[in-house]
Amino acid sequence: MEPYQPLSRSIAGLTAIITGAASGMGRATAHLFASEGANVMVTDLHQDACDAVAAEIEKAGVPGKAIPLALDVSDGAAITAAVAATVEAFGGLDIIVNNAGFAKLAMIDDDAYDAAWEPTLAVMLTAHQKMVRAALPHLRQSQCPRIVNVASTEGLGATAANSAYVAAKHGVIGLTRAMAVDLGRDGITVNAICPGPIRTGITDAIPEEHKEIYAKRRVPLRRYGLPEEVANITLSVVLPAASFLTGTAIPVDGGLTIKNA
Repeated sequence: MEPYQPLSRSIAGLTAIITGAASGMGRATAHLFASEGANVMVTDLHQDACDAVAAEIEKAGVPGKAIPLALDVSDGAAITAAVAATVEAFGGLDIIVNNAGFAKLAMIDDDAYDAAWEPTLAVMLTAHQKMVRAALPHLRQSQCPRIVNVASTEGLGATAANSAYVAAKHGVIGLTRAMAVDLGRDGITVNAICPGPIRTGITDAIPEEHKEIYAKRRVPLRRYGLPEEVANITLSVVLPAASFLTGTAIPVDGGLTIKNA
């Protein structure tokens, strides 16, 4: 029998770039990674919002470092520059968390449908592959190369008036699986996280009583999740010990996707 082989559950000293890190799940992930000793490039659309999160992390006195950087992920050149800035600041790049996103509802027959479709696909699907392609030379040099694409339970099903978002998130899961196959030879793992109903900026506008009704009807745990609960699953899949997990789409949804009625 082979001797037991302990595997590291520490990301201390690793470097991550997180998109959409100024709020919600991205912010929680940035805080958690830094608290675990990782270096984090905090990116989002607006510099002041990134500055605020980096300041929070610094104030918390955690072992990891955070640098704020404004990034429009629909701009391929900006993605390339953000990767270069991360490597210059921290000396390498180990973890990509493609988290940036937004919600823009539109029915398929709405006149404004294209105005929802095009930016949704640009930010929540095309940007993912651009980030990965820009980061690949550095990930191939890492001892713990990890890619996490934040999808959604909308990538496992669909709701009305949301087809652009649904298409993007289905695409994220497909892209995750395909990249896992392509990059497995390099030891790079690629996984998707599929959050369900989570308390983020996207769901803030939903009245509390409606959240409660929905959760009791659809979610076995009978509540909305917290961004920190999603962040902890993201942490789990980027650990050095998670080296044989790739190509998965992990629901973090309180059981929503397994409940029949």
